[in-house]
Amino acid sequence: MTLETLISARADGGTQGVYRHASSSTGTDMVFSVFVPPHPPGAKLPILWYLSGLTCTHANVTDKGGYRAACAEHGIILIAPDTSPRGEAVPDVDVYDFGQGAGFYVDAIRAPWAKHFKMRTYIESELPALIADAFPMADMARQGITGHSMGGHGALTIALRNPTRFRSVSAFAPIASPIACAWGQKALGGYIGDDNQAAWRDYDACALIAEGARLPNLLVDQGDADSFLADQLHPELLSAACEAAGLPITLRMQPGYDHSYYFIATFMPDHIAWHAERLKG
Repeated sequence: MTLETLISARADGGTQGVYRHASSSTGTDMVFSVFVPPHPPGAKLPILWYLSGLTCTHANVTDKGGYRAACAEHGIILIAPDTSPRGEAVPDVDVYDFGQGAGFYVDAIRAPWAKHFKMRTYIESELPALIADAFPMADMARQGITGHSMGGHGALTIALRNPTRFRSVSAFAPIASPIACAWGQKALGGYIGDDNQAAWRDYDACALIAEGARLPNLLVDQGDADSFLADQLHPELLSAACEAAGLPITLRMQPGYDHSYYFIATFMPDHIAWHAERLKG
């Protein structure tokens, strides 16, 4: 698989790269970023995946996430994929919460979305295989995952469906139950179908937990001044699902913080240190 380097820059003693490749999952070019911290020759480093939210690309966290110093300190690779396929040939609609920029980390089955919108396959299978091939310092046996908003939903559901892959899982203001909010209902109805709501449960963290899926550990930060808190995010549903299942969760309501990257950058070092404790050794 050919990997094109778009950016390679020295940062915090390591290398911040941005890369493009032709994806077999989406049938489009896909762009992602990778930060590789300083490390001795031949060293194998744990990986932290970061999944972005609605309207975002890899660039939001790469430019504003504030992760590089902490990744360099703890020796962790951070990988940030895009949120959806893109391009003139890819279907889209003129709204922010569906179509390009809003892939919801699902494999679409409804036309016209099914041809390109295969973000579940891309994140779960194709991109990890590419990383294993192109980045020999990446230790695929030590992976953690995190994400923001729609990406928090992605991190939770991908980890719940792949319990042996991830040693650590966290999220920033995740969409805790897409089935229970307008963003999720729009995305799952559009990509999967309103007449196929049983299949929605495979993309809902609370439903997956209720059906027996488990995580090794979970950290969630949520701002209490987040304008989407009451209508879209519903962390109380995630907390209740975890409690009912006996699944440990650390849910931190952060006073005064909103849904922005100011919030994410503030707590990103905490999350990286938390993942590092679980990914070392």
